[in-house]
Amino acid sequence: MPAPRLFPLLLAATLPTAALADPAIDLPALIECRQGVSDFTALAPIAADPLKAVALGWRPLPQGNLFMNEYMLNTPVTVFGHPADHIAMAGSSIMAILDLADPRPLAKTLGLETGYDADGKFMAGRELVSRDVNDARTGEALIESVILSVSNVKSHPGKTLAGCTYSLDMP
Repeated sequence: MPAPRLFPLLLAATLPTAALADPAIDLPALIECRQGVSDFTALAPIAADPLKAVALGWRPLPQGNLFMNEYMLNTPVTVFGHPADHIAMAGSSIMAILDLADPRPLAKTLGLETGYDADGKFMAGRELVSRDVNDARTGEALIESVILSVSNVKSHPGKTLAGCTYSLDMP
């Protein structure tokens, strides 16, 4: 194990779980797209600093996929009706990594549109929110978008990734 990861893991093992949780971050709501971009931005410091993740009760995991930062939760959450103790963040997305070998039933239950289904790869999604907003600091017009998605990925065989992408884009 690399030395920089050792300290956060030891710290997480020594602190009581109740002291680690941040009630201001509703992780299931973020994963299930029941929040907005401003709520998602509260996670930015966590992605940048593993000690902040540890303070929330998340254990940083070795990077098995170059595009995702993964965490094991000390206290599992329930998302989309399934227990999850493994989550990932990738850019403006947060996902639960679920013990579901086939993502198709969950995508169907959530009413998602299949974007790709071939060669062992499946991706489905649906935009839940698309609205015009103004940047509070600059007044610049932006489009807030919230997209629910379900997929699989070769780096996590037998697992389903389900979660939300939050973005602010130029019109």
